[in-house]
Amino acid sequence: MIELIDPIIKSYKIHISTGLNVHYLEASKNRKSIIKQPTALLLHGFPELSFSWRKIMPILANEGFRVIAPDLRGYGLTSGGTKEYNADISEYRLLSLATDILSLLSALKINKIDLLVGHDAGSSVAGTSALIRPDIFKSVVMMSAPYTGAPNIESDLLYQDPIHKDLENLNPPRKHYQWYYSTPEANKHMHLDKKQLHKFLRAYYHMKSADWKENNPYELDSWTAQNLAKMPEYYIMKLDQTMVEAVMSQFPQGNSYDNWLSDKELEVYSNSFFKNTFQPALNWYRCMTSPYQNSDLRVFSNKKIEIPSCFIAGEKDWGIFQKPGALDKMENDLCINYCGRHILQNAGHWVQQENPDDVSKTLLNFFEHQ
Repeated sequence: MIELIDPIIKSYKIHISTGLNVHYLEASKNRKSIIKQPTALLLHGFPELSFSWRKIMPILANEGFRVIAPDLRGYGLTSGGTKEYNADISEYRLLSLATDILSLLSALKINKIDLLVGHDAGSSVAGTSALIRPDIFKSVVMMSAPYTGAPNIESDLLYQDPIHKDLENLNPPRKHYQWYYSTPEANKHMHLDKKQLHKFLRAYYHMKSADWKENNPYELDSWTAQNLAKMPEYYIMKLDQTMVEAVMSQFPQGNSYDNWLSDKELEVYSNSFFKNTFQPALNWYRCMTSPYQNSDLRVFSNKKIEIPSCFIAGEKDWGIFQKPGALDKMENDLCINYCGRHILQNAGHWVQQENPDDVSKTLLNFFEHQ
């Protein structure tokens, strides 16, 4: 991995109080004066790693930031999270993941983060952290996945969403990928031999990028089966499909991906998930789809994100709209010091890898004009 990243980026490990041995990447133009530098903390999503920020980190560092990007619980070279399906997965709930971040900062003797950025599933961790600890996090950027805040105090923990039965009743029958990822079979389906795993991830990354020409996202009217079924099959799958089957039919024929994710770079991901399996990362989804696992956050019901915030995504990213109404709720209800929505061209879901220059410019502009 090290040979694929800018020399300004260094790799470290550190034990933290929540039981993890965290691997993180760090970039700084002058390590002797890091105390005086503003600090940026970058949180990756699925199926990604700290390595996903490799193109952003040198740019921010050269602009004067101390930049830190950890492998989050269950990912990459960070060790300590359970890898089993039949285990207590509460360590993967949002409050636990936010506590991991606070524990990491404590171990690094950092008492303030000037710029907190979360992509995809990392967006929820960043949003939760900003919501509950505005004394530590001074600004926050959600990327690709809108964050809608803590659950309502009156939320029904026994509620069974009829959307799944409605999806099954479509022709052809469908299912939601997040609930598929929460099943005991999902890891087995995706944990292939090394060569096939590499091919699967290539197809998965391709299909959710701007390179896949079918990605033309738009706002959906409501959370109904008919509306959700308008999204690509990597989100709303055919009922009898595995995720591998859903994306392999769209395996890229050319090599247009070379400009943002070479085969050598993709090997960092395929080697990591081959070693770890997907199950630790999938445990995040199991917590997201469970009414119980994040119910502890109800203590923050109706609390707002008060610090400066913004949203960044690629124009070809369906993640913006996969939860109808979420973007509107984040922008108009949750974030009371909101600095705007930034939809960047020439990028799909992997916006910081597909278009790092514009992401970096947007982050720097956001920070400078808070």
